[in-house]
Parts: sequence; structure tokens; C-alpha cells
Amino acid sequence: MPRCGSRTCSGRTLPRRTCGRHLSSSDRARGASVDAEPQVAPSAAEAPRKSDLGVRVASAVVMLTIAGAAFWAGGLWLDLFVAVVAFGVFVEYVRLVGKIADNAARLSSMVIFGAVYVGWGGLALAVMPEPLMLAVLGLVICTDTGAYFTGRSLGGPKIAPRISPSKTWAGLLGGMAAAGIWASLVVLSASYLVSAIGPTGPSVAAALEVANLGMAAIAGAVLAVFAQVGDFYESWLKRRAGMKDSSRLIPGHGGLFDRVDGLLPVAIIVGTAWAATKAGL
Repeated sequence: MPRCGSRTCSGRTLPRRTCGRHLSSSDRARGASVDAEPQVAPSAAEAPRKSDLGVRVASAVVMLTIAGAAFWAGGLWLDLFVAVVAFGVFVEYVRLVGKIADNAARLSSMVIFGAVYVGWGGLALAVMPEPLMLAVLGLVICTDTGAYFTGRSLGGPKIAPRISPSKTWAGLLGGMAAAGIWASLVVLSASYLVSAIGPTGPSVAAALEVANLGMAAIAGAVLAVFAQVGDFYESWLKRRAGMKDSSRLIPGHGGLFDRVDGLLPVAIIVGTAWAATKAGL
């Protein structure tokens, strides 16, 4: 009988582990433990995540219903809706900066800045006429939508990957283009409405189109940049605070601040310009 590792009559060498009857029970146990593949259960992070599309759609329907009801009611109800949203955004902002500030002085300065930033944005929305408010909301939505689909389709270099890894230069340009188109459509709609006011309406509308259409596209593109700045600012706060969302108030969407981060700077600019124009400045 050939021993383990010895040559057989055919010249082949038997592997040591095939000579099982020459191995002790402890050797066989050790061999089994070495040869066996460890069975590792998949972690929760590796398990397939269920899509939250249904939750996001349901939340969006609820948000649009509430906002639509506030716009339909108008007046005091719309102002109250803006005030409640602004207060909720400020609470989430304070929660973020509370995790960032390392001393009382810095916390106080950040809270004061947030009160001015959020309060100014809410007040700017409140003083706008409702058509202008809808135009501003539409511009921000077009900016986000254009940036999302363009960035996802084209990819390319990131703007600030340490702050917001998903934001690309291509997405920024796509958002600017979408906002410029939206602003131009708003001017065209306004000129169409003006044309129905009387005998001089068509000539006034033509002047609006010629003089303001190009400027509207440029203004929309510039406002899109400020919308992205607001988005980056909130992303920076969340990154510093170690949080993914400003809160979990809206299932599938995060918090109120997550929804209006780009709206605040645009509202401040447009609302302030509107108030200054109305005051004759």
C-alpha cells in the first residue's frame, strides 16, 4: 500500500489529504475547517433596497395638494402657508448648525444668519404678487429638473465633489438653459395677456417680446446659478453636520429645507427687485 505522498505504480503522487485513513480525527477536523468556504450572510447594506418611488410620489401629491390649496385660497392663507414653511425651514437650519458650531459665539452668528436668510426669503415670497411667485417656483423647478437630467445623461466633471458629489458642470449648464427657457416663456405669456387689454395691447406686447425676451433668458440663467448656490449651501451644512437630509418630515423627500434650498436665494433676489421697483427705487 503506497503511503501518502509516495509514488504509485503509475508514477502519480497521491495528495496527502486523499489518504484519509492515515489522518487522525483532529487532522480531518482541521482540514475540513480550512477547505470549507465560510458562509457569510449578506449584510443589510448589501441587501437590495426597495424602491421608494411610491412613497416619493405620494408625498409629492400631498405637498402639491397643500400648496395648491394655499394658492387657491390666496391672501392671508397663502401668507400663512409661506410663514409656516419658513418657520419649519428655520427649525431644520438651527438643527443643522447646532451640530456644526463648536462654540456659543459661532452658533449665535450662524443662527442669526439663518434667521435673516430664511426670514428674508419668506418675506420676499410674501410680498410678491401670486403670478410672480408661481413664475419663481417654476424657474427653480426647471433649474432642478434640467440640472438633474442633463447631469445624469452627460456626466462629466464635478463642481464640488466634497460638498455635493452628484453636481456636475453639465448639470449646471442644463439647469441654466431650462431656467432661461422658462423665463422666456413667462415673458411670452405676459405679452400675450397684455395684448388683450385693449387697442394698444398688441403694440405693447410686441415691445415686451423684442425688448425683454432675450433679457428674460439671461436673467433666468443667472437666477439658476443662484439656485444652485443655495443648493450647495445646504449640502455643505448637511455634510458638515453628518446628515443626509435636513429632517425626515417628508417621507422620501427629506425635510422642508431640502425642498426650498434653491428657492430661498432666488426668492430673495426677485422679491427684493420687485419691492424696489414698486417703491420707485
